[in-house]
Amino acid sequence: MKKKIKIIILGIALAITSVVSVGFTDNYFEISKNLDIFTTLYKELNTFYVDETDPGKLMKEGIDKMLKSLDPYTTYIPESEIEDFRFMTTGQYGGIGAMITKRKEFVFISEPYEGYPAQKAGLMAGDKILEINGKSAKGKTTEEVSKVLKGQPNTSVTLLIERPHLNKPFEVTFDREKVSVKSVPYSAYVKDGIGYIKLRSFTRNCSKDIKNAIEDLKKEEELKGLILDLRSNPGGLLNESVDIVNLFVEKGEEVVSTRGKIKSWEKSYIANNKPLDTEVPLAVLINSSSASASEIVSGAIQDLDRGIVIGQRSYGKGLVQQTRKLSYNSQLKLTVAKYYIPSGRCIQALDYSNRNEDGSVGKVADSLMTAFQTKNGREVFDGGGINPDIITKTGTFSNIIISLLKERLFFDYATDFRFENDSISKDFIFSDSNFENFVEYLYGKEYTYKTKTEEALEKLKEKATDENYFESLSDEYDALLAQLVANKGDDLFTSKEDIKEILTGEIRSRYFYQIGRIEAALNFDPELEKAIEILQNKEEYNDILGNQ
Repeated sequence: MKKKIKIIILGIALAITSVVSVGFTDNYFEISKNLDIFTTLYKELNTFYVDETDPGKLMKEGIDKMLKSLDPYTTYIPESEIEDFRFMTTGQYGGIGAMITKRKEFVFISEPYEGYPAQKAGLMAGDKILEINGKSAKGKTTEEVSKVLKGQPNTSVTLLIERPHLNKPFEVTFDREKVSVKSVPYSAYVKDGIGYIKLRSFTRNCSKDIKNAIEDLKKEEELKGLILDLRSNPGGLLNESVDIVNLFVEKGEEVVSTRGKIKSWEKSYIANNKPLDTEVPLAVLINSSSASASEIVSGAIQDLDRGIVIGQRSYGKGLVQQTRKLSYNSQLKLTVAKYYIPSGRCIQALDYSNRNEDGSVGKVADSLMTAFQTKNGREVFDGGGINPDIITKTGTFSNIIISLLKERLFFDYATDFRFENDSISKDFIFSDSNFENFVEYLYGKEYTYKTKTEEALEKLKEKATDENYFESLSDEYDALLAQLVANKGDDLFTSKEDIKEILTGEIRSRYFYQIGRIEAALNFDPELEKAIEILQNKEEYNDILGNQ
């Protein structure tokens, strides 16, 4: 074992030394010294520590802690996690094609993907996985279950399933397949001549998927405006973001540039292809979870005055990652540069190179933001993320909604609804009578929650007790608390519209899967409505963009 450790250490030292020797000769002695300290420490630790150690686990812990001190995006990918990393870039994996979730001691099917093994085998949302290939799934994490469910296409898997409303568990055996999660899960006309495209992530060939979606829309009818939805899109491949922008801007336009410590990583990414459509009015939807490649697309569209951006300020991830192959089929994903969009501003929000004394990282203060100009001369600012041309408020759920979500009562109600109703119409909307049924369903169910007022009252009681005032205030306190409890009983009805929205999506997904959930959400989407309104008003659209 000691000989193996020495070989591993020597291999790591040689690999790191070969990398750092390129362009870092000024720090060579410091790097060599610390590598020597690290390898000797690692050897002594594994040789003499009182208990048996796991060398691989120990090294992984050390690497992860070291990289964590840099930024959240520089990570070590061991061989065991390479498949998950490939899925992030390709959207493909071998498996059963279903989302899963943990509830207490078991993992459940939360949503099968339409057209893939789980759905074709008849699995449904709400199914509890008792066994996988004859082995109990009790106590397993979603990660552990996911690893077993994934596998080479055409290999079989057997599940023992417990389903609500059935008297006993049943067994189902089916083959895994190559599962491709669509980068464009939905595209359609949402109003006369106004097209809508949802982009889930920037995986390989997603720009072609966007192009095909636009061409399909144009075959249906005249495209008078287009909405590109990048909300909650975490990003992905840089070249795909450039190619998507290229669909709407002239060949030769700079879309994004990168600047880093090493000269070879300073690049300018140009629209190299003939555009698909430079005239159709365009609206891009973003929110605080739109990151990286989503920010390149929305930022470039804004800087080039090619379309309007609607929503909330984006995440602010302007750091470029590149993967480097390491030994034993592992990889290092590391930050090598920063993104700069056409106006010259950087979209990175946090400066990880200048941490506070406590290790935290602060955002750029509004007073320190720098002004830049779009192609038409409109003023835009850096400071992290893309600030929309039209800012909309984020919807917030009440405490009772959060409690119902946490207890999975929306999910369970939709599961029961599915067993009681063989079919629904494609445009199903959760009605007032459905809501009354849901209220009845909740009788006797556990979903406790505290309001902000209750929390404030608790603090008041605590302070008043400490200062010996509470005894004289106790009657008024009890009366106020009783009134609050009475009012709290109305919370369900106060949140009625939000509940109807959530259950419309949850129930539609039981019959029409991901497409049903997306279509349901569009019925309650104020940002979509705003985008339609502006795209239908050419004067307002041109005024926002500063078009003459």
